[in-house]
Amino acid sequence: MALRALKFASLTAAASGIYLYGNKFLDPNDFGVVRVGRAIATTAVITYDYLTSLRSVPYGSEEYEFLKSQVHLRSAERLRELCCSNRGTFIKVGQHLGALDYLLPEEYTRTLKVLHSQAPQSTRQEIEQVIREDLGKEVLLLVVKQIFPDFEFMWLVEEAKKNLPLELDFLNEGRNAEKVAHMLKNFDFLRVPRIYWELSTRRVLLMEFMEGGQVNDRAYMERNGINVNEISRNLGKLYSEMIFVNGFVHCDPHPGNVLVKKCPASGKAHIILLDHGLYQVLSESFRMDYCRLWQALIKADMKRVQKYSQRLGAGDLYPLFACMLTARSWESVNRGIDQSPVSASEDMEIRSNAAAYLPQITQLLNSVPRQMLLLLKTNDLLRGIESALHTRASASSFLNMSRCCIRAVSTYQRSKSHSLYRRAQISLTEALSLWQINLYELFLWLKGSQLGNWVIALLRRMQHFTY
Repeated sequence: MALRALKFASLTAAASGIYLYGNKFLDPNDFGVVRVGRAIATTAVITYDYLTSLRSVPYGSEEYEFLKSQVHLRSAERLRELCCSNRGTFIKVGQHLGALDYLLPEEYTRTLKVLHSQAPQSTRQEIEQVIREDLGKEVLLLVVKQIFPDFEFMWLVEEAKKNLPLELDFLNEGRNAEKVAHMLKNFDFLRVPRIYWELSTRRVLLMEFMEGGQVNDRAYMERNGINVNEISRNLGKLYSEMIFVNGFVHCDPHPGNVLVKKCPASGKAHIILLDHGLYQVLSESFRMDYCRLWQALIKADMKRVQKYSQRLGAGDLYPLFACMLTARSWESVNRGIDQSPVSASEDMEIRSNAAAYLPQITQLLNSVPRQMLLLLKTNDLLRGIESALHTRASASSFLNMSRCCIRAVSTYQRSKSHSLYRRAQISLTEALSLWQINLYELFLWLKGSQLGNWVIALLRRMQHFTY
């Protein structure tokens, strides 16, 4: 038995030696066992830190909350280091986790968000090796599962497995870039890099070089005379058009993929959209249900919120689903999400509830259509940008969404109608609805402008003289 083991060890050593000699690009990360070893060690250190740091402190006390935050931060940094060391799909999953603001503690999402724009670069060979093994995703998620045992992350594994090959097919990325540029050609503020097809292959993509500041860099915009509110408003227009009208959605709008730059010639601010590897194509039925759900949310029509949430797979968890979509409390959803901006206390309430309802959130994410998962991620990334720019939950963003929902539903209804009279009726209703939104937008502009203040002051003075 010992002799057999010795022979096996000798053969293994010899084979390894030949491999090491012949591989000029050898890196420890080429071995799954190295990545697994790092992940196991990281899990052990994180688990030990939680067990020992919080063991002797009264649960719920101020000291407990302070120490828990410190452990969260240390653990998040270790997780980030694991992603950076193992690279490949560990980076991709780390980026996904960094977008789960409604699920993970702030210390984790804030730390892992660094991977959106400052991730270490991997060679093509390293990436393909990790894809072949399909090992990185599962191991990293097992690490996270140890930290948050109530949350089941396997849906994230399935999505990463499905989407990563598409992200690494550069011809697919080039086609997506051209498609979205044509689809949104009416937005003169959008810039998408031109693709040089004659110099591109499935493994190499040559495109026009574009530069600018990251879309969440408020200081950059202020230095360069770029209107922050205009950028936020235009970004909302782009994504409302993609989601509600076209059903073809760029699903990786982290700050490293969305740049802004002021054109010296025209003085206009441009939004530059990069990294077109990951798109979600929405089915017509899903898109219509999603449109009607958002219309119901904006109008605070709770019966329709329940109806369309359940049609999208939320079941009896529709209140939780509505809160996840809007990142608002249930009270705000009932009152109307366009009635007031998000307060600091409401934001804290949402985070606290996310921790308390983790099992239900898990159940919900496993029951909604797969199309919804990337939309939730996209929503979170966009909300993160709005939060950084201090433009979150502005009335104009909901008005733009309403316009797109109305146009999308009307177009769908016309396509299903064979009656000329009925199509004319649908078009008239659409025009009236859009006119009402324009009128309300004018009212909001007057209310916030100097002219509006003068008019209000004059009316109050006239009312005073009347009495």
